[in-house]
Amino acid sequence: METTFDAQEVNARLRAHLETWLTPDTHFDLYSRFHRDGFVKVRDIVPDTIRAAIHADVLDLLEKNAERRDLLLATTGHTPRFMSVVRSELIAEQSPLINAVYLSAPLLAALARIAGEELFACPQADEEFLITSQNRKGDTHGWHWGDFSFALIWIIDAPPLDIGGMLQCVPHTVWNKSAPRIHQYLCDNPISTYGFVLGDLYLLRTDTTLHRTVPLTEDARRVILNMTWASAKDLRSGPDGNDRWWEDGTVGAASTVRD
Repeated sequence: METTFDAQEVNARLRAHLETWLTPDTHFDLYSRFHRDGFVKVRDIVPDTIRAAIHADVLDLLEKNAERRDLLLATTGHTPRFMSVVRSELIAEQSPLINAVYLSAPLLAALARIAGEELFACPQADEEFLITSQNRKGDTHGWHWGDFSFALIWIIDAPPLDIGGMLQCVPHTVWNKSAPRIHQYLCDNPISTYGFVLGDLYLLRTDTTLHRTVPLTEDARRVILNMTWASAKDLRSGPDGNDRWWEDGTVGAASTVRD
């Protein structure tokens, strides 16, 4: 997949942009909100040129490689996954731009300052990237956590708020795959809801933030690119459970519920 600039140009553009964007005041604000909420919007962490190029690559990848998933996942209490996906390996093979941004040292340094710890390339190739597209009434990424600690989410397309697609979060929670107790967490804690517009980005602490997307109330389109990184803790432990539904919709923890 062709892009207008290579990895060296990506790094140069990100370095120049981040030197002026991540001021001490901006860092203090983002760091504080991320550690309080497990979530923070970082729309301006990349320049518009890179945002536009990523947007074009994602839509092209989606058109060529989308696979539908309609299932419930046992390790999150049988919450739904109703969406189309583009798998990580296909993204890595077909988009040098997405690879270059993912590995960019200036971007990783900025994210580490916000997170308060180093981010590492994901040790599981099928977790580095994921494109999801929700476009049917009822589509949702149901309540869940992530196996790895950090995700940078690029909003490629977003429906109006009255149609759904917002992100809901409960931070400072723990994923027990054999007893997720999601309803208990929802009863015991406030739920924060975040809306987005095309071009937004956000950083999410996925391993300790229970989260979902609000189901679409009619046919519309919500498209995201997920970039995932590991923490030092993740490198020592690794994921467990036969529940990698995005890679294979027939995994043991998944049950198909509709065509």
